[in-house]
Order: sequence, then C-alpha cells, then structure tokens
Amino acid sequence: MFTSIGKKLKLFYKPYALALVSIGYVLGELGHYLIGVTSKATAIDLHYGDISCQLNTTQYSLVDLPVQCETASNSSLCLSLEYNGTRYCEWNYNGLGFDYQILAGPSFIAVFTIVGVILGIAADRFNRVRLLAMCVFVFSIAIILMGTVTQYWQMVLLRMLLAAGEAGCNPLATGLLSDWFDEEQRGLVMSIFNWGIYGGYGIAFPVGRYIPALNFWDLGWRVCYYGAGVIGLIIAAMTGLTLVEPARKSIGEDSTGADGKKISIWSVILQPRIIVLCLAASIRHCGGMCFAYNCDLYYRDYFPDYDLGWWLFAVTIVIGSIGVVVGGVVSDKFVAKMGIKSRVACLAISQIIATPFAFGSVYFSPLWAMITLGISYFFAEMWFGIVFAIVVEIVPLSMRSTTVGVFLFVMNNIGGNLPILVEPTRQLIGFRESLYIYYAGFYGISSIMFFFTMFLMDGAEKKTVTKPVEEGHDNRTFTNDNGGVIELPRLPVRSYNNDY
Repeated sequence: MFTSIGKKLKLFYKPYALALVSIGYVLGELGHYLIGVTSKATAIDLHYGDISCQLNTTQYSLVDLPVQCETASNSSLCLSLEYNGTRYCEWNYNGLGFDYQILAGPSFIAVFTIVGVILGIAADRFNRVRLLAMCVFVFSIAIILMGTVTQYWQMVLLRMLLAAGEAGCNPLATGLLSDWFDEEQRGLVMSIFNWGIYGGYGIAFPVGRYIPALNFWDLGWRVCYYGAGVIGLIIAAMTGLTLVEPARKSIGEDSTGADGKKISIWSVILQPRIIVLCLAASIRHCGGMCFAYNCDLYYRDYFPDYDLGWWLFAVTIVIGSIGVVVGGVVSDKFVAKMGIKSRVACLAISQIIATPFAFGSVYFSPLWAMITLGISYFFAEMWFGIVFAIVVEIVPLSMRSTTVGVFLFVMNNIGGNLPILVEPTRQLIGFRESLYIYYAGFYGISSIMFFFTMFLMDGAEKKTVTKPVEEGHDNRTFTNDNGGVIELPRLPVRSYNNDY
C-alpha cells in the first residue's frame, strides 16, 4: 500500500517542484517591480525624484477642468487652481526623475548581473537546490527590510541585496528544470517558470496600488514589502526542505569534442549563434523593462482620472499567462519536426506581431490602450521561456548554468541599464514619445534580430534508415510445395587440428 502511495506522490513531484521554484521567482520579481508601482508613495515618504503639479482627486474628469495641473510650473500656481471652489491639484513628488530610474534600474542591475554569473558557475559545481533556497532567503530578507527604510540610500542598498538574492533564481532553476523535465516539455516548462517575471510584475499593480490605500496598521506602502518578504521566507524553507537535487543529464551538445578534448567556456559563449541570440534578447529585454518600470507612472500621468490597476493586472496575468503557455506549447510541438530553428522562428514571429500593438498601448486612450496591450502581451510574452529553452539545448551539460549566468549578465546589463535613457528622452520629446522608441521600437528591432539568429542554428536532425545490403541469392532458405519458407539447419563450424 505504501509503495502504491509513494508512486502516486512521485507523479506529482515534478509539477510540485516547478510550482515551488516558479512561486519563488514570482515573489522575487514582485519585490523587484513593486518600486515602479509604489514609487510615488515611497518618493513622498523618502523625498527623492522630481516634484510636479498633479491631479489629486478622482472627483472630476480631465475634460471638465479649466486648466490642467501639469501646466503649472510652480507650487503657488499649482495650488491656486480650483474648480467649483475645490482645489484639484497638489505640488508633490511624482515618483519620476533620475533618482527613480537609478533606483529601479542600475542599482539593481549592477549587482544582479555580476552575482548571476558567480552563482551560474557555482550551480555547475555545487548543490543547486540548497543554493536556490539560500537565494530565496536572501531576497526575502531584503524585501522585508525595504519596508523599514527611512532614507533613499537605504532603499538603494536593499535593492542591491534583493538583486544579489534574485540573481541566482534563473540560472539555478533553469538547470534544475532541464534535468527534471524531458525535451518535449522543456519549452512549456521554461515558459511557465520564466513567466514569474510577468507574474510578479502583474501582481505588483494591485498590491502596490490598493494595499497602501488600505493603510493596514498605519504602515501604508510598507506593508506590501512585509507581506511579500514573509511569504518568500516560507517558500525558501519549503525549497530547501522538500526538493531534492536531480541527477545532471546531457540535453545539448556533449562536453567534449569529437577528438576528446575539453571544450572551453569561451568557445561556447563566443559562438555566433549565442552572441546574436544574446544581443537580440538584450534589445527585447530593454523594451520590456522600459514599459515595466514606467507603465504605471505613464498611465497615472496621462490618465489620472482612470483607475487602471486591475486592468493592468488582468492583462499581465491572464493574457500574459496564455501567451506564455501558447509559446511554450507551440515551440515544443514544432521543435521535433523543424529542430532548434523552430524555437527561434517562434521568437521572431511573436515579437513582430506584438510590435504594432505595443505601439497602440501607448498611443491610444485607456480603453483601446488596454485592448492593444492585451494583444501585445499575448504574443510578446512568449519570448523569455523559449530563449532559455534554446540556450540550454545548444550548450554542453557541464557549462549549462554558467552559460545561462553569462547570458543573463549581458542581457541584463544592456536591457536593464538602457531604460535609464527614458528619462532624458522624456524631458526632451515627451514621456509617450520616449516609450514609442524604447518600448515598441525595441520590440521591432529584436524581432528582426531573432529572425537572423534563426539562420545560425542547426536544422532538425535527419534520421537515416540503413537498409541491409543484398548480395546475390540466399542459399540458406528454400520454398516447399506449399509455398512455405524453410531455413536449412546450420552446422557447427568444423575445427581443424593443426597437427594434420
């Protein structure tokens, strides 16, 4: 009986392991992206970033107001604006500015990329489950401490600690999942795990918008960080206590060449296909980060009389989830027939379709902005899991996590730091126009680069069937009168005595 129960429970182990590492990643990304949604509240509390005139009520629509708040260039003019005897503007921190961009991007990325490489190398040498549990523990402590800060520099340091912990999640979990699951499931599994980025990002909208307004225990925005961090500690404990390190198996190229010589890490990461794929992923990542860091602030700025928090949550979580699953399933279905090129083709096609709708999500008014954003997300969010399914399939077993760590290092240094250009571009040509360039424009550029990457990949392996060579008539068989085939008995080989 116990054997039967054990077998049944064993069937659920892999889905359980996938769910656990994915939830941990979601919580890490929630801590990562919460700053983008709570930035105005934290800026007011910690005094950083730009100050501007902003609408402070939802009682009136923008079309009803005689003068728009953003036209006021100083506090006295801002506070003098009124409608029907009610002042509708406030002069306060808006959550934007270089201080915010540094807090959101470079301070996080600087540590994330370096530690990611270190932990990627460590993952190829040490127990990955224990390392992953430690990483979840570290970023959970950082998230909790972020709720206690009183100074801007404290938030910067804790963002760095958060980055150090989260940096190991992708290379460690990617290696584990590739050993837990077979090739025909790998694209879907990687997509589900890497959806954690968008899961954490999507959950950040309702958590960052509505929980601070409830002001539990008079903590405001801080309770968001306390809650996420405590749940993270629980996941860290479950990861370390319930998951088991799997046997490492080769799924890509062998770690030695045909001549038996060891392949160096440089010969792996400097392959043209790895370089071009990494650059394409970096550009795509930049487009996603630009929108992720500025999405909530953009819609608050342009449509302050619309509450889009739940819309953004639904589009990110529901539509994005469907896109992730579809992307993984499609790439898994075609990879057996077309080879690794099919995964890259999925990348190129999905991103080129997503590009015009990404443009529309910034161009249109709220209703059509949400509709086009949903369509864009459906196609755009296929990319991340497929990219890493490709990476783990084209590198040797002994260098898999190291390569993923280096890949993330380059991708995050380019894609994670370029969003800082949004701020000077915003001041020069406008917020909306800067997102046209760095959000929708970079989607389009990445799709072209993914298309060219496809031609650097190997095609599907052709299985050849060797036919037996027929040489003359086989005298060992003959046909009797009834048409049956009779095989002659084989006599033992005669041994010869050398003495004769």
